Amino acid sequence: MELTALTHAELSERRTTLRDEYRRLKDRGLRLDLTRGKPSAEQLALAKPLLGLPGADGDHTAQDGTDCRNYGGLHGLPELRATFSGPLQVPAEQLVAFGNSSLELMYECMVDAVLFGVPGSTAPWPREGRTAVLCPVPGYDRHFALCEKLGIDMIPVPMTGTGPDMDEVERLVADERVKGIWCVPKFSNPTAVTYSAETVRRLAAMETAAPDFRIFWDNAYAVHRVTGEDEPLADILGLCAEHGHPDRAFVFGSTSKITMAGSGVAFFGSSPANVSWLLGHLSKRTIGPDKVNQLRHARFLPDASAVDAHMDRHAAVLRPKFELVDTVLEKRLGGTGIASWTRPRGGYFVSLDVPDGCAARVVELAGDAGIALTPAGATFPLGKDPRDRNIRLAPSYPGLDELLDALEGLALCVELAAVERLLTSSDVPA
Repeated sequence: MELTALTHAELSERRTTLRDEYRRLKDRGLRLDLTRGKPSAEQLALAKPLLGLPGADGDHTAQDGTDCRNYGGLHGLPELRATFSGPLQVPAEQLVAFGNSSLELMYECMVDAVLFGVPGSTAPWPREGRTAVLCPVPGYDRHFALCEKLGIDMIPVPMTGTGPDMDEVERLVADERVKGIWCVPKFSNPTAVTYSAETVRRLAAMETAAPDFRIFWDNAYAVHRVTGEDEPLADILGLCAEHGHPDRAFVFGSTSKITMAGSGVAFFGSSPANVSWLLGHLSKRTIGPDKVNQLRHARFLPDASAVDAHMDRHAAVLRPKFELVDTVLEKRLGGTGIASWTRPRGGYFVSLDVPDGCAARVVELAGDAGIALTPAGATFPLGKDPRDRNIRLAPSYPGLDELLDALEGLALCVELAAVERLLTSSDVPA
């Protein structure tokens, strides 16, 4: 039923029906959560063997002879870097394995750039004038929060089906205050777009006014396919070097949604100059990472094929949940003209667009009914979606029964908010 084609009287009747349904929903006293892309307990259990490695009486020696129980090894274990070199598209010698959080490494890089500058800088970033970073939208809220914390201006750039709008990116980087761009290049958060080869090439090749421009390449979902169909991603480091900008890209990744979210290993990859720059700063605040954790990861995932097989098991858990999202939204909202959503082949999120001016109302209605959603606007800098229409859905954590209840309730809230909005529109026929 195309809601936008209904008369005012028909919409009023539909609102009455929806309000009755919404009251019944609230009476159920639900406590459901679709806010964050956390692995489910079933997914975390896939990495249970990690907890027995390397064992109290096991061998704690890495392949290069390092005693992993002791200090040192800031670069990370060579065997673990070799395993993730291929998936992250970074030569092993240019890959750093660190603690459990890639966000920590992103924060480290941004703070060090603000305090000291990066290779190619003539001064720390703020001393060269007001610093700005490009932010493809909708995008990842933690990237935006990091910039806000450090006082870095954020310039939104629209996402397309092939990545950020490169015409706009190339126009904006002609301003020397623009020092970087955030990118989630594969199965991006939240739209699940994988950047096209042409987009990656243009990012690597473009001329920038700032000589120390950096691409913050957060490849968080490098191996996180859901449908079983992988999507190729062009090699950003190789292309940057090929086009004369070898230091341009900072690559980040982690095992957080591969093994155990709170006990993983994070990675940084870049040019030799950038790796030396980061290690120089890290050496002032740590003697080395948790190498015992790195060793157990290296033994649990000894090569890229082991990672691939492990992610097949994750996909088997996630696939029914993403299929359920599409099934319920299509059943409740398909053909209504009031919603569109992504059908991701990988990653952790579904991006839902509702009518302009309705996202905050949908989140409010859902919250009052016991269904927690990511705040409206979270996928935009400073939490301000100028059209108030985008909502990020995270279906990974709940069980299928809970997810079904949450999605049915969400769809009801979307329709109710849309009908309320339409009834205030002067375009609706009497």
